[in-house]
Amino acid sequence: MAGEGVKLLGYWGSPFALRVRSALKLKGIEYEYQEEDLGNKSPLLLQSNPVYKKIPVLLHNGKSISESLVILEYIDEVWKHNPLLPEDPYERARSRFWAKFVDEKCVPALVGTISKVGEELEKGVREAREHLKTLESGLDGKRCFGGTKIGFADVAIGWIAYLARIEQEALKIQLIDQQSMPVLAAWIDYVLEDPVMKELMPPHDKVFKHMIGMREKLIAVVSN
Repeated sequence: MAGEGVKLLGYWGSPFALRVRSALKLKGIEYEYQEEDLGNKSPLLLQSNPVYKKIPVLLHNGKSISESLVILEYIDEVWKHNPLLPEDPYERARSRFWAKFVDEKCVPALVGTISKVGEELEKGVREAREHLKTLESGLDGKRCFGGTKIGFADVAIGWIAYLARIEQEALKIQLIDQQSMPVLAAWIDYVLEDPVMKELMPPHDKVFKHMIGMREKLIAVVSN
């Protein structure tokens, strides 16, 4: 389906940009993609998101929309087919709740862990695991947050989970495992095997190398 005047400013390794790309793909919306250099942001990005000056930004018919969860809702409201949010108001609220929980609790814990070593790393891992265990409760034993199909919360959370798996490999830590979080682990497998999500998945080795480099830089900053 054509998405007249649709353009996305993103970055290959950003889970927030990947959220938007997934939503557009699931909806079958054609769009132009512009890869941003986060160290040298384009004038278009700075002009389109003057408040936060960050990706992702969705441009639609000359108007800009920022913040990934806001963009997901915008996409779902503008293009009604293949809805991401459930029809039931309560389930819609739950989807929004868990997406927000991940951004406010899981993401800071996972990002914070990258720069830690020794006892601080162990403490950070415990905190991250507690949040992930809480997240698992949101599935309520279901295959995905959308109930029977991948929806708003699954798209919002799936890419965070993908990076969490690579983070535990890069840092040699355990964040998500079959024993203590079987439902969450099964959900990750299901979501990331979805053809749309799989097609957009950044190369494992590239993400792994990027994460190691980011960890080294952050530790150097903290040490100084």
